[in-house]
Parts: sequence; C-alpha cells; structure tokens
Amino acid sequence: MIFSSLTFLFAFLPVVFILYYLVNDKLKNFVLLLASLFFYAWGEPRYIFLMLGSIAANYIFGLKISSDNKKEKKLWLTLSVIFNISLLVIFKYSNFFVDNLNALFNIHISIPTIALPLGISFFTFQTMSYVIDVYRKDANVQRNIFDLALYISLFPQLVAGPIVRYQTVDDQISKRTHSNEKFAVGVNRFVCGLAKKVILSNQLGVVADGVFSANIANLSIAESWLGIICYTLQIYFDFSGYSDMAIGLGKMFGFDFLENFNYPYISQSVSEFWRRWHISLSSWFRDYVYIPLGGNRVSPIKQYTNLFVVWSLTGIWHGANWTFLTWGIYYGILISIEKVFLGKLLKKVPQIFRHIYLVLIVMIGWVFFRADNMVQASEFIQVLFGVGSSPIYNNSFIMYINEYGYIIILSIIFAIPIIPKLKSILKSKAKKLIESNFIYALHSIFLVSLMFIVVVILINSTYNPFLYFRF
Repeated sequence: MIFSSLTFLFAFLPVVFILYYLVNDKLKNFVLLLASLFFYAWGEPRYIFLMLGSIAANYIFGLKISSDNKKEKKLWLTLSVIFNISLLVIFKYSNFFVDNLNALFNIHISIPTIALPLGISFFTFQTMSYVIDVYRKDANVQRNIFDLALYISLFPQLVAGPIVRYQTVDDQISKRTHSNEKFAVGVNRFVCGLAKKVILSNQLGVVADGVFSANIANLSIAESWLGIICYTLQIYFDFSGYSDMAIGLGKMFGFDFLENFNYPYISQSVSEFWRRWHISLSSWFRDYVYIPLGGNRVSPIKQYTNLFVVWSLTGIWHGANWTFLTWGIYYGILISIEKVFLGKLLKKVPQIFRHIYLVLIVMIGWVFFRADNMVQASEFIQVLFGVGSSPIYNNSFIMYINEYGYIIILSIIFAIPIIPKLKSILKSKAKKLIESNFIYALHSIFLVSLMFIVVVILINSTYNPFLYFRF
C-alpha cells in the first residue's frame, strides 16, 4: 500500500482516523500500532515477522545497554550493531555478494533469491539510532515494548522515511498535542506532497523511464539531456513529496517530524546540496559514522578517508549495485575536492555559475543512480556529452517536449522556493488580506482542486511507483 493509492486515500486512512479520534488518549497509540502493522503487512505479509523480530531484539538491546556496567553496555551495543547490520546484509546484499563472488572467481555458488523487505533500510537505521542514543544517554530507554514498536513501525514514515530519531519523538509517543490547527496544517502538507507525487513526479517519470529504457544507439543528445533532467526532477518530487505526506500525516496524528528536504536544487556547492537533500539520512551518517570516526578533528588524510567511508556507505545503503556505490564515491570525491580547494574558488565566482556547476554535477550523479548497470551509465554519459555518432535531436525528443513540456517547466518552477517567497511577500504587504476569510476560502478551494486532479489522474493511470521504496 502506498500513500498515492486510492485504497490508502479512501479506505485505510479514513478508517484509521475514525478509530484514532474515537478512542480515548490511552488507546490512541494502540490504534496507531495496529494500523501500522496492518499497513506493513498489506504489502509484505511474510516480512511482518522480520520487523517484529527486529523490534523485540532491539527492545532487549535497549534494556541491556541502559545498565550501569560499562563493559556490558559496550558488549550489548556491539551485539545490537552486528544484529541490525546483519539484517541488512542478509536481506539486501546477499544476492549482490554472491553474484560478484561467482563472477570474480568463476564459481557457481547458488542461494535462493531473497526479496527485499519493504522499508528495511529505514526501520533498521531507526532501531540502530535508538540503541546508540540510549548508549550515549542522548535518549531514555523505552521500557514499554508497544511504544517502541510504535516508534519503529509508525506507518507515515515506515517505508520511505524520513529517518526519525527516537530522541525526536520520545516525548511525543507518550504525550502529544492534537488540535484543529495542527490537523489542518497536516492536511495541507499531505495534499501538497500528494500533488508533487501524482501531478509532477509521475508525469516526469514517463519521460525518464522512456529515455532510460530506449536503446542507447537510438538516443539523441537532446533526448538524453531531457531524460536526465526529468529524472532529476522526478526523484526530487517523488521523495520530497513522500516526505511531505509523511510529515503531514504525522501532524494529523499529533507528531512533529523534522524536515527532510529544503529546496536542494538551489544549492551552490555539493556540500550545501547534501545539507538540503535527504537531511535525515545525511545527519544520520554524520552523527553515527562520520563523527565517531573522528570527523574533522583528525589529520587531513584521516578526514578524507572518513569521507570516503561515509559516502561509500551512503551509496551502498541505497541499493545493492555497483552503480549506487559509484554514486556514493562520486560524491565523496567531490566533497573532498571542495574541502581541499574548490570550495574557496567557488566563492569567488558569480552565484549563477556556482548554481550551474551544482546542477550539472547532480544530474551526472543521477545517471549512475538511475542506470541499471555501469555499462549503461557510461554509455549514457557519453551520449550526454556528444561522444560518438548520436544526433543532436530526434523525433522522440520532439514528442516528449510537445506532450510533457509544460510539466517540465512547472516542475522547474516548483523546485525553487517560489511559493515561500510569494507567501512572505503577501504577509509583509497584505497582512490583513492574509488573515481574511477570503484567503482561507481561496486556499481551501485550491487544496480541494489539487485533490480532485490527483484523484482523476489516479483513476485514469496505472503508473504510480514510489522510487525510494526499493531502497
């Protein structure tokens, strides 16, 4: 079940809301927990036991780590990290490792194909942050296993983030506020995120998928650039739209999740981009890997080694494929170069050139992220830069522009903070108008219209994937 499905919007969510707001405060967590387990089991019924096992194990690890015995605490922390990493290795990377061993040594080890459990990368990182925070005394141990289960399985952020730290929602699990205003903010955020996903991302995905599935020999230079531009916008609106929906749903149930995106495509350096893109993942690796390795407090060689480790892990976290590892190393190298000298040079050039540099760097990176293998990524980049005999443009390019040009233009506009700036101008220039009932009515009509468009598209379309579900 995904947020942009009619089943979720018109069956699951209304029933959960009704039950949640009918019961007293003591039972609200119980309703949410059952709803979250049902939500997960809907798509992966057999893997619900894997998640429950992870919850039970990390509940025990948390209790053991909360003791005063330093040696025991360290032992249990080590065991918890090994356990959680092992889950990822077994279910996410086993086939990748075996396939590469077979290719490298020309052997034929055979193992059953292991399906990737939904959201395992996200809920495993959440369980790890919980036990590590308890070890560091940054969070109190949770002695109620049902409350811990709710934190790990909470359906708004379960399968595609944001990665919510336990210390962020610790108090909210036991006590949180509900109000009409907060619910309204949540509805607004959810509908806008849903529109990002269905109206923009899905349409962009048609072009991106068409270009990347085409025969490389038939691609033109213009078509390849159009394809990677559409994918660049698609993955942003897909993932930020999901994060918006998760944050909005959280507010409707009284939770306040941290932001996960902050208009990353307006960045002017790679370092800034990663302070704005998938913020919860970047901060997770910073706090639980980079800083423990020494961070910036070590020698330059050690610091760059730490960056290489962090970005290699970031790449492989996204998927068991050499393309993801290459993508991670690519960013590790770029951030290291910016730290050595490029960052200082960038500050001396006009802002527009810094922005062009960043956008080009990110789009080339997305080629590795989107390609099925390294060969396709290499050949696609060659077409982008005119290496070979590819024509400048072809009929496919013209067809895509005619059918989806307006979506691409709208997506570029909404990828920059134009809406917040307009709101800021209106608040400063027409405060009384903003506070008027007319504006509230206009805003409500806008949300209803967005929702209507979304429903019409969903009814008439079968293309509705969430890109980050496979990570």
